[in-house]
Amino acid sequence: MSASAVHSLWTTAAEPIDKIGAPDIEYGQLSPTLIVIGAAVLGVLVEAFVPRKTRYYAQVFLSVVALAAAFAAVIGLAAGGYATTKSGIVAMGAVAVDGPALFLQGTILLAGILGVFTFAERRLDPAAHGNRVDSFAAQAASVPGSDSEKAAVRAGFTTTEVFPLLLFAIGGMLIFPAANDLLTLFIALEVFSLPLYLLCAVARRKRLMSQEAAVKYFLLGAFASAFTLFGIALLYGYAGSVKYGTIASVVDGTVGEVSPALAGTMGNDALLLIGAAMVVMGLLFKVGAVPFHMWTPDVYQGAPTPVTGFMAAATKVAAFGALLRLLYVVLPGLRWDWRPVMWAVAIVTMLGGAIVAITQTDIKRLLAYSSIAHAGFILAGVIATTPDGVSSVLFYLGAYSFVTIGAFAVVTLVRDAGGEATHLSKWAGLGRRSPLVAAVFAVFLLAFAGIPLTSGFAGKFAVFKAAAEGGAGGIVVVGVISSAIAAFFYIRVIVLMFFSEPRPEGPTVAVPSPLTMTAIGVGVAVTLVLGVAPQYFLDLASQAGVFVR
Repeated sequence: MSASAVHSLWTTAAEPIDKIGAPDIEYGQLSPTLIVIGAAVLGVLVEAFVPRKTRYYAQVFLSVVALAAAFAAVIGLAAGGYATTKSGIVAMGAVAVDGPALFLQGTILLAGILGVFTFAERRLDPAAHGNRVDSFAAQAASVPGSDSEKAAVRAGFTTTEVFPLLLFAIGGMLIFPAANDLLTLFIALEVFSLPLYLLCAVARRKRLMSQEAAVKYFLLGAFASAFTLFGIALLYGYAGSVKYGTIASVVDGTVGEVSPALAGTMGNDALLLIGAAMVVMGLLFKVGAVPFHMWTPDVYQGAPTPVTGFMAAATKVAAFGALLRLLYVVLPGLRWDWRPVMWAVAIVTMLGGAIVAITQTDIKRLLAYSSIAHAGFILAGVIATTPDGVSSVLFYLGAYSFVTIGAFAVVTLVRDAGGEATHLSKWAGLGRRSPLVAAVFAVFLLAFAGIPLTSGFAGKFAVFKAAAEGGAGGIVVVGVISSAIAAFFYIRVIVLMFFSEPRPEGPTVAVPSPLTMTAIGVGVAVTLVLGVAPQYFLDLASQAGVFVR
């Protein structure tokens, strides 16, 4: 066989390539994310160039303005029809701009603004050396308890880097539910996870516990990211593409031209099933669903409480958005395979979160297990696989995020000599010592429990109704039982606050600045409005409930 004949076996004559075209980026439709990421980069420059005395004010101003501008951009896009008639795929097929994406981005941005308010709170601790202090370490790089840390406290240093980190995390979260290919999904996952790992480690009080929480979160998060990446590789191997639409058309057999290589892998269901399972596993980790929940209580307890509140609210919104898009846009052809698994996960998550929460003695751990149970309730809506399923999940996420930030903001107010008093025994009699704070916390707990006239009831009702109509009646039964179990420990805390004798050496309730008051006030207002008159917001969620493909 001649050399040229051998050569032609593995090469073909190439077409002459024209010059590579520049990418078309729709900056207007990507503006919410671009504003937030741009402000985060500016925040890094502020850390480098603005004098230490004025950094805090510059960062808070920059963060709030950027998030408000991004929210205005989301409203503008929705008003311009990009949530309904003009929805489409932008940024060379990487990002979807549609109803669910804009709804979730708006929710994340509002949660982010309230998060900034709680981050910026500086009136809860007594002033140290004439300087007001916030919830974050004076100097994150110094060893806990070391001389350099004490010197930083004396000098009045504060870790203002938390604001750019928060903005980077929000930027990643904005892309995560809107990602339209698996690589964009993975990059967004890392962009919002890495700042959160750092934020968990910089508590002012109990720094070793905070650093332990961050290491646990980082190690388990790295494992979950690795699973996700491996799943992405397998799905790419199966479909020959990372784009959602292409994978979906290969899964349900409607793909146009099939190359010999694609024909070879298309028949290999192991690639598809294992790949899809691994990607979904990574998202269930972020959501905090059982059995991928083990990080949740430790991280929620150890992280600075403002970070816990923001993370509990915003991460769930972003991760459920991505999970919905993956299951409804990429894998609808696999519905018979993933629904039974999701059934099992939802049931175990609802019951596991509710039952283990009963045994908790720490208020932050209790709220962590409660958030695990809520992940199970939201999964009931995901399983419905109907348009109502999508809109009920969107509504539930919107309602849940405000209650969560409000509840953790209240936790920051109850303090003793060692900082926050999170042990439940310290909350005994709080209703007599500070009736207003206890009443506000009771409203949040009733919303978590799903009592009528709160947003929690409207959300649970919407999710369970969608699940029942989608043929998942069994899940609804388990959900109602779990809600009853969960109501026990929420109401137990209310009884503890209002019907126990206050202890003489009990904690005090700090008077916060208007920032935290705003966060709590907005939380209460949203909880009551969505509970008393949810219809407008349910309609909004149902209009926004259609994915573009």
